[in-house]
Amino acid sequence: MRHMSRSWERSRGRHRPGRRAGLRTLHRRTLAKLLTVGVIVAALAAGGATAFASDSVRDAIASNLSNAGRGLDAGWAGSSSSEDEDDDDDEQADVAPVLTSTPLAGAIGAKPRDTVRTTVNSGELRDVALTNSDGEAVRGTLAPDGRTWSATEPLGYGSTYRWSGSWVRGDGIVTPLTGQFSTVDPDRIARATMNIGDGATVGVGAPVIITFDRTLTDKAKADVERALSVRTSNKVEGAWAWLPDTADGSRVHYRPRTYWPAHTTVTVTAPIYGLDLGEAGYPAEDLSSTFTVGRSQIVKADARSHQLVVVRDGKTVQSFDASYGKASDPRRVTRSGTHVVMSKSQKVLMTNRDYGYVDLPQYWAVRISNNGEFIHANPASTSAQGNSNVTHGCVNLSTSDARSYFDSAIFGDPVEVVGTSQHLSATDGDIYDWAITWADWKSMSALARAS
Repeated sequence: MRHMSRSWERSRGRHRPGRRAGLRTLHRRTLAKLLTVGVIVAALAAGGATAFASDSVRDAIASNLSNAGRGLDAGWAGSSSSEDEDDDDDEQADVAPVLTSTPLAGAIGAKPRDTVRTTVNSGELRDVALTNSDGEAVRGTLAPDGRTWSATEPLGYGSTYRWSGSWVRGDGIVTPLTGQFSTVDPDRIARATMNIGDGATVGVGAPVIITFDRTLTDKAKADVERALSVRTSNKVEGAWAWLPDTADGSRVHYRPRTYWPAHTTVTVTAPIYGLDLGEAGYPAEDLSSTFTVGRSQIVKADARSHQLVVVRDGKTVQSFDASYGKASDPRRVTRSGTHVVMSKSQKVLMTNRDYGYVDLPQYWAVRISNNGEFIHANPASTSAQGNSNVTHGCVNLSTSDARSYFDSAIFGDPVEVVGTSQHLSATDGDIYDWAITWADWKSMSALARAS
């Protein structure tokens, strides 16, 4: 089950009219009654779900109007000055007991994260419960004064909710809580996933990626982004950016301005369940993840020196001879820029029909982009490793060197490639976050575009 709340307060002002020559002051209790009538009429005009202690709203209004009229007549006929000094308790006693509930009784299509509460202006609430169609109770809290009960979790989709409990008025009268309302039953459900799971350990360049299986409007993207939060154990400046939609749907990425500090704990929360995403429908569930940034491991890949250097926590720990993509063929050039380790596999079948190979097995392969770039073993290019670039775009190492690097690589490790004529860009796959300047990254926020 799902539910949420917001507190509510009601204040009542007081008015003491001055005297005018030739006229007697109105009885203060009469004014209080007139004020009560105004409150009742205002509540009805506002469409609030309001119940009065009398048999009906009509009776309550008629009764207060009648009492107010008699008081007004008495005041003009000549009320004594001693009546003007009545205690404030008399004024308070003339306020009609009122119970208000939100959503309205009988409402249809309430949103799961709408405010849900019931409030009284006198006495106290007892044994309040809100249950769904299956009889399951919604979690909620009662205010310390006993006059407001608020739900503390979102409601479910397509369910009818019923109130129960009682209202014990100040005069001892007990009124049962009744009434029901129903929630929206979406025609479409939008499913979202997060790329980093609970308990994962990632590299310092890892982006957080939330992907939707539907395309969101600009408004929906802004609403989603407002709901997202990132908490870190170390101070981090970061931002969300919406990358271009794909055929699969919309996606929002979070990255720090610079690499994550090593050994930082990160908690990402996406309380998106119940958000109205317009044509995309409603999200199926909330998302959240708490993960750890591990040691800092950065690969320095220089195509000019034909070397690949592994720097861990600021110290060089490995240096390998390498061969990069052939510079004379733009389609084979390894892209310069900051790549991110995406995945790794002991064996990968590689295909490039234009260059005459299909399902060619390659070993100890670490993927660094979705355009086919890997760091992997290739005995066939051993003679070129360390002195020339001959590959189809991958970084080739010897079998022993590739396995040694493979064992140390984790998702999110940056691989900084330099010395080539082509640069990493959106055409190279899903993760090119570090190829975007910080100013441009911030401008890709849906909230920045909406402002």
